[in-house]
Amino acid sequence: MRLSDFQKKRIRRTFLTVLFTLISIAYVFPVAMVVINSFKINTFVKTDTFAFPNAESFAGFDNFIKGMTFGGYPFWKSVVYSVVITVLSVILILLFTSMAAWYITRVDSPLCRLFYYLCVFSMVVPFQMVMFTLSKTADTLKLNTPWTIPVIYLGFGAGLAIFMFVGFVKSIPLDIEEAAAIDGCGPLRNYFSVVLPMMKPTMISVGILELMWVWNDYLLPYLVLDITEYRTLPIHIQYLKGSYGTVDLGATMALILLSIIPVVVFYLTCQKHIIKGVAAGAVKG
Repeated sequence: MRLSDFQKKRIRRTFLTVLFTLISIAYVFPVAMVVINSFKINTFVKTDTFAFPNAESFAGFDNFIKGMTFGGYPFWKSVVYSVVITVLSVILILLFTSMAAWYITRVDSPLCRLFYYLCVFSMVVPFQMVMFTLSKTADTLKLNTPWTIPVIYLGFGAGLAIFMFVGFVKSIPLDIEEAAAIDGCGPLRNYFSVVLPMMKPTMISVGILELMWVWNDYLLPYLVLDITEYRTLPIHIQYLKGSYGTVDLGATMALILLSIIPVVVFYLTCQKHIIKGVAAGAVKG
């Protein structure tokens, strides 16, 4: 018995639904384990990792309190440093890379194309190749504070941002900018008054992607910052160790949960802009 085209499409759709449901569960499962174990006593986190908390293993909010007060380093300072680094880095990346992408697209000279290809190539260069040289350079140029490390993030985040912005700027009609120039707009006013408002979807997309990267980054702050003075949230979590290297997994899970909640909420709120911005930057050029 031959299947009709409608039945074939229905079977294919059902198969894809089941497949992607399983993939989604696989991605969500680690997050669920973090949530479950953040409310369990440390001993039960090690012995009954996949079990739900019960009357014997439930720790309440003790893990959160322990994690925020462990080691003598104020938890609120780690939050402040993470927020400062993330906000400054994202602002620098959005502002400078969008302007660079607009210039590259409109000038379109051999030098601009070379610069664009170098930025795209930087996305495939592993951080481990440059981390030791970068650490030395950051110390020499005094870029080893929460207020200056965003300059380094600008360099590492420029590749993806310029790639997405260039694709979107190519979709903007040049006639609009020429009309603004005829009306008396100089290059800067043309960019901020005409081009920048039309970049909003890609701006939001790039901003969210860069925010998630900077907020969760551990290696760069660990190499560049003085961790006795400045600790971001990932570094603070990594230092939840007791004597002889023992780790309180319950407190660790609790702080991991606190650190991912803002990013998850922000991402879920703005996910439609990510899809719209990525599509806008990918269909052209």
